[in-house]
Amino acid sequence: MLKKGNKLYSILTGTCPRCNEESMYLDKNPYHLGKIYKMNERCSSCGLKYKMEPSFFYGAMYVSYGLGIAFAVAAFVIANLIIGTGLINTFIAIIGTLIVFMPVIMRLSRNIWINMFVAYDSNKPKQTL
Repeated sequence: MLKKGNKLYSILTGTCPRCNEESMYLDKNPYHLGKIYKMNERCSSCGLKYKMEPSFFYGAMYVSYGLGIAFAVAAFVIANLIIGTGLINTFIAIIGTLIVFMPVIMRLSRNIWINMFVAYDSNKPKQTL
């Protein structure tokens, strides 16, 4: 299911959407908050430029909003409907979930955004520097 050439593989691992060989990020851990947005400029394997144009990842804000809503709804369902907590505790659970998963949501939104514009290409020649 999760193998190279699959969009889901690139989105969940943060690898280059064209070749799935290299991480787009300098630090793979999204919880190193000082480096959360630090990306390689290009893929060393296929040469894809990650920031295709200035402010390319501004569009990821829209994806981030949708992911935040999905995480909030999941927290609501778990806290209120499954566990049965009250309204205040459910609200606290939603806020806590969004704070804890904020770095993951930010990285996932960037990964989804770039994967919307770049297709996997197994025949892409390797970059020679």
